[in-house]
Amino acid sequence: MRHPNPQRQSDRRAEILDAAERCFARSGFHRASMQDICAEAEMSPGNLYRYFPSKEALIAGICERNRADAVDSFNQVNDAPDFFEALAGLAQYHLVDRTDDEVSICAEIMAESRRHPEISKLYQTIENEVRERMAAMLARAAERGEIRSDLDVDSIASLLLAIGDGMSWRRSVDPKFSAENSLPLVLRMVHGLLAPTNAAGGNEARNGIKS
Repeated sequence: MRHPNPQRQSDRRAEILDAAERCFARSGFHRASMQDICAEAEMSPGNLYRYFPSKEALIAGICERNRADAVDSFNQVNDAPDFFEALAGLAQYHLVDRTDDEVSICAEIMAESRRHPEISKLYQTIENEVRERMAAMLARAAERGEIRSDLDVDSIASLLLAIGDGMSWRRSVDPKFSAENSLPLVLRMVHGLLAPTNAAGGNEARNGIKS
C-alpha cells in the first residue's frame, strides 16, 4: 500500500499556487479558468482538483501563503537589534523585492475582497492579524525607546499598512512608478513621524537624513 508523501504534496501545492498566481496576475480571477491553471501547472484537471477544488480555494491558498510569509517577516523584525533598519528591510522585501506577479495578485485579492464575501472575510482576517503584529512591533520599539512613546500604535500600524498598500497598488497599475526609488523617501517620512525628538539628530545622522 502506497503512503502519501507529505513533502511531495506540499511541494505540489506550492507549484499549483505559483501557477495560479501567474494566471491570476495575467488574466484576473474571473478570466483565468481552472483549465488555464491546469495548463500552467502542467497537471490534469482531476489531479489539480485533488489539491484545490475551486478557484476560491486557490485564492484562499494564496492568501494563507501570503499570511505565513508576513508572519515570518515580522518574526525576523522582532529579533532585529535596530527597529528602523528592520522596518526598512521589511519594506524592501514586501514593496520592492517581490515579483510583479506577486504584487499584481495582491491587488487582485484586494479588489476581489470587495465583491466576494468569503474572500472579504479571509482578507480581513489576515489584515487584522498583520495590523496586530505591526502594532505589537511598534509597542516593543516604544518600550525600548527607539520610537516615540506618545504614539497610538494601532493608528500608526493602520497608517503604515495603508502606505504599503498604496505603493503596491501604484506599482501594479503604473509602469512608470519605481517602488525602489520611492522607498527611501517614504522611510524618511516614517522616520520623522516615529523617531523620538531627543534621538532624532542621532538617527538622522545615522540614516544619512539631513534636518
